[in-house]
Amino acid sequence: MVIGAETSTRAGRYISQATGYRAFIPARLPPEPALEFTGELPSLLSAADRALGRLDGSVLTLPNPDLFVFMYVRKEAVLSSQIEGTQSSLQDLLAAEAQMFDQDLPRDVDEVINYVRAMNHGLARLRELPVSVRLIREIHAELMHGVRGGELQPGELRTSQNWIGSAGCTLSTASFVPPPHHVVPEALSDLEKFLHADDSLPPLVKIALAHVQFETIHPFLDGNGRVGRLLITFLLTECGELHKPVLYLSHYFKRHRQAYYEHLQAVRERGAWEAWLGFFLRGVIEVGGEAVETARRILLLREQHRAAIADRLGRAAGSGHKVLESLFDRPIVAVNDIQQMTGTTYPAANNLVSRLVELGVLSEMTGYARNRRFRYAPYIALFNDCGPGVEESA
Repeated sequence: MVIGAETSTRAGRYISQATGYRAFIPARLPPEPALEFTGELPSLLSAADRALGRLDGSVLTLPNPDLFVFMYVRKEAVLSSQIEGTQSSLQDLLAAEAQMFDQDLPRDVDEVINYVRAMNHGLARLRELPVSVRLIREIHAELMHGVRGGELQPGELRTSQNWIGSAGCTLSTASFVPPPHHVVPEALSDLEKFLHADDSLPPLVKIALAHVQFETIHPFLDGNGRVGRLLITFLLTECGELHKPVLYLSHYFKRHRQAYYEHLQAVRERGAWEAWLGFFLRGVIEVGGEAVETARRILLLREQHRAAIADRLGRAAGSGHKVLESLFDRPIVAVNDIQQMTGTTYPAANNLVSRLVELGVLSEMTGYARNRRFRYAPYIALFNDCGPGVEESA
């Protein structure tokens, strides 16, 4: 894939450093010359706005939109972490959260759990703090605490040079060298000012520009890719494009990984902002449509299982419905959990679990005679199209 041909300083320039390598110093946003909304960009922007509107509407029709958010945050955590080389799946994450201390769980599942925690922390903080350098540092601290890379100054801007490239590369052979560390604070301050400037740029355009700028600054020693993808979600929520944080582009970026990295580099080297915008907006359209379809299928699944419980569980239908609703934010459970949910005896809860297994609502997942766990497999399957990760730089 070839994106443009001419070199440009529109997004910044490479500056030779004292020790001989060249680092990229980003220009301030918005780009100069100004963006050209020609060709397909106006129609893509209009289609992306419509996709967000449909998604927002479809999620708000769900009985409890926050349950949809619960699983989507976890799907995003898995996919975004896989881009950075983790191997944990959605089921690994759910099992870990259900405290299934299985020796077969990947060791890197803690990184995915941290991503969920960082996402939830950021969403909660948005109620009192705008997207800012301060919030970005808090998110990074949550993301990196106690995991791989956790020794590399969680929550602190880097104080040394980093670079991006294949394993074993050096500053001289890296595919991209971000700005020196002494440039980072000012570059982030400029980015924060751009985010909150009163200008005429459409929100999706500002978010697309900000993502590239953050990845170009690369302000931390590790975790930049994940924080940069989290930033998209926080900005969509802050600007009111979505009432609920349910648009996650990691699936799109992972599916088109090579094109994603080529577009980032084409912006830096050739000022190809318009080509990046087209790629980004197509992602919004594609992922937004997939999320709308998932919401529709959740409603259908819920109604099918509610009907089956009402028709076949008799006097236990009330408890069955109570369990069903709880499974949307706790899709892996034990019999003890069911007992607590329903306020019944252990034998009654065990019997209810058996009947829900017969209905296809639950399925046993451990193969054990004791300490069994049951999952709401049809629901997990709606989100579980995550493949194994491929290692990339931070």
